This record gives sequence, C-alpha cells and structure tokens, in this order.
Amino acid sequence: MSRRKLTKSELELWQQVAQKAERLHPHRFEAAVPAPQAVHKMPSVSTPRIEPFVLGHKAMPKPAKHSLKPAISHMLAHTPVQMDHKSFGKMKRGKLKPEGRLDLHGMRVDTAHPALNRFILGAQASGKRLVLVITGKGKDRDEPGPIPTPRGVLRNQVPQWLSLPPLAQAVLQVTQAHISHGGDGAYYVYLKRNR
Repeated sequence: MSRRKLTKSELELWQQVAQKAERLHPHRFEAAVPAPQAVHKMPSVSTPRIEPFVLGHKAMPKPAKHSLKPAISHMLAHTPVQMDHKSFGKMKRGKLKPEGRLDLHGMRVDTAHPALNRFILGAQASGKRLVLVITGKGKDRDEPGPIPTPRGVLRNQVPQWLSLPPLAQAVLQVTQAHISHGGDGAYYVYLKRNR
C-alpha cells in the first residue's frame, strides 16, 4: 500500500507543531529529526544478473531433507547391537526359532499394551530368550489429513513400549522379524536372562 503525499498546508502545520513542542528529556543531546518527506519514491527494482552456465561449474546444493521422525524400520536398523553379534545375525536371517509368540492383530492400544506387558514379563520369568511379537502392518487410512500419521498404530507403538519401563529392564534387543516370521509386521524381542 503506497502512502499519500502530504499537502503544502499539512507540511506547514507540522513545522508549527514541531517548533512549539517541548522536549521530553532536555538534558539529552539534540538529534536531528528529519522532516516528513513530501514525496515518497519506490525503490528501483533491479533484475538479478544470471551468470551464464559453463560446463564444469558446480551445481546448486541440494535442498535440505525434511526433519520428520524417521521410520521405525530405520530406527531399529540403526540401534546398536546389545547381544552377541553371531546370534544377532542368525536371528535377523530367521535361523533362530522364537520360543514364544504374541499376536496383537486386531487389538486396540488399550488392550494391546497390557497384553504385551504380561507376555514379555511372563516370558522372561519362564526363562525364554527369543520371542516374536506380531503387530501386523496396519491399514492405510481412508482420509489422509494434513498431519502425517504413520501406517499401523501398534507397529509404531510396540518398539516404544519395549523401550520404556517395566519392559525396558527385560528387553535386550528389538529388531524387525525375518520375512518367514512376519517381516515388517512383526518384531523379534531378545530378552535378558532372568537373575
């Protein structure tokens, strides 16, 4: 929005007001107060100069990727291995047979969490080391909203539950299951020895 220009009578009125006004702080030095300008000019807009492309010049850097929370599979793949590396490799290849399994398919969060707590603590108490927790891959949402939501609520919640008390002191390692045991929809949970 551009400002209107002051008329000659408005400028004269301003000068009279400025001469009769008393200073608020007379002991401070007097700074030159510029008079209001009668004419406002728009700054000139210059077009940016584009350098010609020369073969071998460096291309523009790639834009930064988004900073959304990484996928569960990415986070689990980059967690440090807490157990024996040889056993971990066998487990990832599906060569170790789980000693127990819990299927959370079709459960809601309020029933799945207590069931997981009972199962993991009971499995550790009975001396089991490797158990399988099946969450399912989850359904695609019918209505994608403005907030991105991950696919499969239990699939995303179970690793978090396993890292929090009371299960954290029982769990040694969590990783995605081999395709023969459920793949993306299941987790191997390697338990600590019961002492």
